[in-house]
Amino acid sequence: MSALFDLTGRTAVVTGARRGIGLAMAAALADAGADIIGVSAHLEPSGSAVEQRVLAAGRRFTALRADLADRTAVHRLAANLNTRGPIDILVNNGGTIARQPAADHSDEMWDQVMEVNLSSQFVLSREIGRGMVSRGHGKIIFTASLLSFQGGINVPGYTASKSGVAGLTKALANEWAAHGVNVNAIAPGYIDTDNTQALRADPRRNQAILDRVPAGRWGRPDDIAGATVFLASPASDYVNGAVLPVDGGWLGR
Repeated sequence: MSALFDLTGRTAVVTGARRGIGLAMAAALADAGADIIGVSAHLEPSGSAVEQRVLAAGRRFTALRADLADRTAVHRLAANLNTRGPIDILVNNGGTIARQPAADHSDEMWDQVMEVNLSSQFVLSREIGRGMVSRGHGKIIFTASLLSFQGGINVPGYTASKSGVAGLTKALANEWAAHGVNVNAIAPGYIDTDNTQALRADPRRNQAILDRVPAGRWGRPDDIAGATVFLASPASDYVNGAVLPVDGGWLGR
């Protein structure tokens, strides 16, 4: 492996690591040499799919449970992580979505989506990023979305939160780049995960999406792997505040 992409000896935290994009991100980082601390509300203490992938790569895996909708739990998680030695890479991937037309989108839906997708990620970035800044190096990667650029349909809270993630990425990069901390985001396109099941189950929406994607297919979680390793590695040391689409060409259409 090129030294540019070698993560040997690094420790990476990946939230939302139990399945989907988070699992693929954790596995890719492990394949590049990083030890993984996986975080999810329902992550199994042992034997999870993500643990199996990380161990198969010959790396260490630690499972932590935390509900990102619970601010107190997020603070406890951050304190726990800061006792585990230097965190080199923080992947803020954990997220949720609530589909409801804006006129019927309740306060409860809005508050939960914003807490999980934006507020918890700021708290973790601040608490883990402080140590990165003091050490003079670190990588923070957010999972943004195509809806960081577009409005979407029936997901006002999700769109607002992911637009916030794009802005937060740039704001933190502006403050921390000079301290050796790279803050960037990946904006996945339409990926075959639980979050998009409703779209794929709707024949008209499914076909409309496929017709718009130049690559002609739904993305797979593993399509996010290369971008994750790039933004976590020395190869991206002069990349700051970027929101990188991995979308099969959707935004270029």
